[in-house]
Amino acid sequence: MTDAALGAIKLTASDELESPARRALRRLFKRKGAVAGLVVIATFILLAVLAPLISPYEPIATSWSLVRKPPSALHWFGTDELGRDYFSRVVYGGRISLTVGILAMTAATAIGVVVGLVAGYAGGRIDDLLMRFVDFLSSIPWMVLVIVASVFLKPGLWTIIFVIGVFSWMATARLVRAETLTLRERAFVRYARYIGVRRELVMWRHVVPDAAPTIIVAATASISTAILTESALSFLGLGIQPPMASWGSLLESAQGSLQTAPYLALIPGILILLTVLSFNVLGDALRQSVSEGGAA
Repeated sequence: MTDAALGAIKLTASDELESPARRALRRLFKRKGAVAGLVVIATFILLAVLAPLISPYEPIATSWSLVRKPPSALHWFGTDELGRDYFSRVVYGGRISLTVGILAMTAATAIGVVVGLVAGYAGGRIDDLLMRFVDFLSSIPWMVLVIVASVFLKPGLWTIIFVIGVFSWMATARLVRAETLTLRERAFVRYARYIGVRRELVMWRHVVPDAAPTIIVAATASISTAILTESALSFLGLGIQPPMASWGSLLESAQGSLQTAPYLALIPGILILLTVLSFNVLGDALRQSVSEGGAA
């Protein structure tokens, strides 16, 4: 047997011994788009975490002598209508926007996965009841639900996270239910039920891991949706309240400066675009990597 054949056999054996998670990560890092998205997201998260160390000024410190100054060596992104350093506002705003996106995604994904799993696995009346409830909520534009809830609740960071998380899980529930309906008919799931494994263990040990690609895509889409929703609510004045800032509230406050200082709106707008695009690209790459890794 040739050395090339032996090398191929060893490579195949090592690939088979590699865990599915490591195979998925290896495939993920081979995708240039995923790596670029990961770098952008990691950079923004790092900037948000290190905001107190990076920001040259206090984000709420005002100065009437510095109102709407253009970008300079002292103020990299210029100053806003109250003379506040815009770079500091953008960095701290990123911390708020990413916090809303990640925590709201966690809540929405958790609710959606549980509802979808129970509906798809249980079937029958439970499935009908849960899906009719999902249909009812889905029939109402959920932005309207978010706005109404925001009006009745005290505006603030945790209210935004709660409202977005509670009213944005329906699409995830539908996806997970459809995947569960397919997986529950697989041989390994039917055998686990046949030998008497508890329903809860079957769902969490067998159904959830195989539904991981779908859940990953739903989760990354939820982050993007949460960031966009927070931006929209803040733009409408129903989100983050002054003196706190998010990228959405910075867009709202920049409306009066579009002609004289358009960069005040361009900067947070571009950051929102890059963040949402990066999460979407990364989520799609993760789904493909997990799917291919499981099939390898």
